[in-house]
Amino acid sequence: MDVYNVLKTYFGYEKFRMGQEKLVDSIVNGNDALGIMPTGGGKSLCYQLPAIILEGITIVISPLIALMKDQVDSLKEMGVPGAYINSTMEQNELITRINEIRENRYKILYVAPERLNTSYFKDLIKDIKVSFVAIDEAHCISQWGHDFRPSYLEIPKFIDSLNTRPVVGAFTATATKEIVHEIKHLINLNNPVESIIGFDRPNLFYEVIKTSNKFSYLVEYLNSNFQEDAGIIYCATRKTVESLVKKLGDQGFSVIGYHGGMDSDERQQNQDDFIFNRARIIVATNAFGMGIDKPDVRFVLHYNMPKNMEAYYQEAGRAGRDGEKSNCILLYSPSDVVKQKLIIQNENLTHEREELIYKNLQYLVDYCHTNDCLRNSILTYFGEVIENSKCNNCGNCLDQSEMVDITEESQKILSCIYRTNQRFGLTTVIQVLRGSKNKKLIQFELYKVSTYGIMADYSEIAVREITMTLVSKGYIHITADKFPILKLTSKAKEVLRNEVKVYHKKHLIERKGQISKREESKKKDVNENYDANLFTELKELRYSIAKERNIPPFMIFHDSTLKGMAAHLPKDKEELLTISGVGLKKYESYGEAFISVIEDYCGKK
Repeated sequence: MDVYNVLKTYFGYEKFRMGQEKLVDSIVNGNDALGIMPTGGGKSLCYQLPAIILEGITIVISPLIALMKDQVDSLKEMGVPGAYINSTMEQNELITRINEIRENRYKILYVAPERLNTSYFKDLIKDIKVSFVAIDEAHCISQWGHDFRPSYLEIPKFIDSLNTRPVVGAFTATATKEIVHEIKHLINLNNPVESIIGFDRPNLFYEVIKTSNKFSYLVEYLNSNFQEDAGIIYCATRKTVESLVKKLGDQGFSVIGYHGGMDSDERQQNQDDFIFNRARIIVATNAFGMGIDKPDVRFVLHYNMPKNMEAYYQEAGRAGRDGEKSNCILLYSPSDVVKQKLIIQNENLTHEREELIYKNLQYLVDYCHTNDCLRNSILTYFGEVIENSKCNNCGNCLDQSEMVDITEESQKILSCIYRTNQRFGLTTVIQVLRGSKNKKLIQFELYKVSTYGIMADYSEIAVREITMTLVSKGYIHITADKFPILKLTSKAKEVLRNEVKVYHKKHLIERKGQISKREESKKKDVNENYDANLFTELKELRYSIAKERNIPPFMIFHDSTLKGMAAHLPKDKEELLTISGVGLKKYESYGEAFISVIEDYCGKK
């Protein structure tokens, strides 16, 4: 059968999508291939179709264990005998599968890279004819990619160990030009035919949302958009996944969780429930590759920011694989950046790789703060030439908010960083500008600098937003240290000398009214300048105590008291008793428990 007969007979299509035929012809004719295609672009067909035509068996190397079963089941539905070998199999099942492979029952075998150089797999390969090796998610072989997996470095050794070198194909949806070069070099592709399709997904709507209450926004969004359609919500941690599943479930949403710490049977059940539409929403960690092949996901919402643009593009790309209009929304908060930096610091990285990872993270932070087209920001990252300044299908392009001159505010912020000798982080600089009475400011005598209190009539959120805009525009550099410091770049002089103007969207920097009373200012510090994530953890503790004691939560502490704790971080009895709403009796009843949560939280930071 020729490729078009196979395409129609097995896959049901009359013609190939862009870039597919070139790769298929190359592989069928015995040549190596490299396919870079966006999610939903039809990568899997490029190795499944040749596998049907070629003699012997095709080995597909994939890190997405969760996807293997779905792919094999899909192949069986098409009449193509496929199988997989991975760590989820019981010993007796594995033995049976190996015997079936030896009997040439399968055309396609999916294998996790960790299995390739095991003794039993090496023995198996000696007895069968391997015609084609397809490497899916090939970017995983690059140490500079977002999802490097050391096991991928074993793939070239595996290929070299085969009696006869088969045709080799590498496929991925996310790769910069540098990573494409490294894929070809490390896998030793032999003059591959390349098909690199544009990264644009016109059906996807991109938006960045900055909100002080993510959960409220999420509930409102889910109640107003795609009420009957499937969606994915990505979170940074397993704990957040579990908490969000419970809270959304309590709100009446059809929701399940998915993360690497779950029992494998439960995880598989939840994936099946989502794929078969028994559950509408799945909440998952972005560290765990879901590998779902569901085409009708109408929205992907990132509750926390992922680690870089490649990860975001790949995860957001699970929306609208069927080509229908779908939404990709990222909920941004500065604390997400801190979380990602802490994750980086806890990894055992070389200095060179750590610097690159920080750089890639900063690109995504800049994406969250740009006023320009979000789609173009994504495409620029992957090295594409931008043809139009606006896509008219992202939150920024459709935002008609007035652009206002924030040069004066920018000068105040840059001057404050300079006046404080470029020694402090974002929170401290904001506190100086707003005239905070924080103990740290008094300790370092920062209340004496000329910029102290010069932005007292701006909210903490507004000052933070303008500062991060200056970071994204290259006027401020945030050091990649355990305690990140704000530094001025050489470009900052252009703003300070009035050589350039800085503009921003008006609705993001609305002023508060001028505060004249000290009491009002102090109250505002407590209500606004607190750590929202710590506040959430304190509320969770309060709720559990209230439930145990069978009393309303407010009888333990009011929200304003918890916010005071989240702002001033008391570490002992004396400091906790200075927080409004904490008396001696309440300290004796609950104080140690709340101090413990604060200490644990600060220790993680």
